[in-house]
Amino acid sequence: MSRPATGTTSTALSTRQLWTRTRGAVLVLALILIGGVVLATMRSSDSQGALDPRSAAPHGSRAVAELLKARGVTITLATTLDEATAATDTATTLLVTTPDLLTATQQGTLRESIRSSAGRTVLVGAGAPSLPVLAPNVTAATSTAVENRAPSCTLEAATRAGSVDLGGERYYVTGPDADACYPADGLPSLVRIPGPDATDTVLLGSPAILHNDRLDQQGNASLALQLLGSRPHLVWYLPSLTDATAADAPDDDTTGNFLALIPSGWLWGTLQLAVAALLAAIWRARRLGPLVTESLPVAIRASEATEGRARLYRKANARDRAATVLRTATRTRIAPLLGVPLQDAHSSERLLPALSARLPETTADTRTLLFGPAPADDATLIRLADQLDALEREVRTS
Repeated sequence: MSRPATGTTSTALSTRQLWTRTRGAVLVLALILIGGVVLATMRSSDSQGALDPRSAAPHGSRAVAELLKARGVTITLATTLDEATAATDTATTLLVTTPDLLTATQQGTLRESIRSSAGRTVLVGAGAPSLPVLAPNVTAATSTAVENRAPSCTLEAATRAGSVDLGGERYYVTGPDADACYPADGLPSLVRIPGPDATDTVLLGSPAILHNDRLDQQGNASLALQLLGSRPHLVWYLPSLTDATAADAPDDDTTGNFLALIPSGWLWGTLQLAVAALLAAIWRARRLGPLVTESLPVAIRASEATEGRARLYRKANARDRAATVLRTATRTRIAPLLGVPLQDAHSSERLLPALSARLPETTADTRTLLFGPAPADDATLIRLADQLDALEREVRTS
């Protein structure tokens, strides 16, 4: 005699099913990663050599450096603070390309060098991290786009150059005798702050006029040459986080410099990623809808289903729910026997009078049996089940 074949139905997803469900999300993540790598590569290539007097890239500054050399200005390239301060004297213009990269200690050292040099200092794109030390009488406002702007001031270098491409950082000026030029929405993007003797500090809101690709436009070259070529010697300082003086700074300064490196659009980018994640979640989420009846994978005997449900009720101590199921089933079965429509089987006003007419001599409390409260313990629940069975048999045999 052969044994009947037995089998099990696995609910685990196969590899193909897993791939079908997750390939959309994997594709979106892959596109995001590829896009991030491409953008990072493009930004890296664009920023390489920015404002470097040796770079011929669009954002490099070799063109203006060559023009300055042709006018007899000697240029010293400094990549550390020590080199920049050592090369600065009374006949020097000090150009600081990214002053916001400097730590508080470096800013203090540079400030002392500026006071003792009696020359000109040009700060490019100086913002809130560096202005309190390097230009105490100036505070930063919100930045603006680089556009062609008119001088709107009496500074000789600006009036000679005329309209130039400026914008970027804008400034509130509180010190006296300062020249405020090239305003954007009422706030200047170029400020000249006179100092003692022949010293002065120039704040340039944007480096656009120093870039190779913009030097031949409008009066950019004229303004750049006048600002940087007023002294016979130009110290071109390119701050860097690899500078030893930056490494010796306290941890809070390093943190500030790191935050300064984060692009200004990081908040907008984060919002875009959040929206993309929300859309992906909505796309992949299961849609809510009406219940769908499905056939069971295997046939189960009614007694097994009943026992399984009873064990669940007992585990959850759901005597009220179990009693409701027993009473509902009994009322549904005896209602046709009493001549009561099924839609009225659970109405005590319709069912109980018909039951009393059918069993006038019964001693059972039919109202409590069929519509009573939930049993207080398991023994009461078992007794209720037995009494309901007895009542149903009595109705069938009457």
